Amino acid sequence: MPIVGIRFTRIEGSRSDKSPKGDIKINSTPRILDVKETKVPDVKKAFSVHFEFVTRYDPELGDIKMTGDILYTADAKSKITDAWKKNKRLPQNVEIEILNHLFRHCLLKIANIAQDLQLPPPIRFPVVKPKEEASSSYIG
Repeated sequence: MPIVGIRFTRIEGSRSDKSPKGDIKINSTPRILDVKETKVPDVKKAFSVHFEFVTRYDPELGDIKMTGDILYTADAKSKITDAWKKNKRLPQNVEIEILNHLFRHCLLKIANIAQDLQLPPPIRFPVVKPKEEASSSYIG
């Protein structure tokens, strides 16, 4: 896995005073804002991927926003910077790996922040339910 680490540079959260009415829609969106080549000892190529991750609660209930950087390593033949400079996109395999990493790490942190802001978690947790009692009538 070429992702070395993640560093958050800003975490913001807010909640409105409105009482929620009806369904609350939760939308989480990661965005890659910039990609720069960086130096890491004993690594051929490394990139700093600057990102933003926003979770919004609608209708206008609140939002949580994180920005930071992911350190990504690649082989010397990588076309990451060329692809980024050309069309502001990463190669698909790199982009998928980074976005999946962002979803895993950011949603876990946002779940804790959402609890502090008294907002619903952005991910579904298992719910334990009582067992249904067995029927006394036998059908067979």
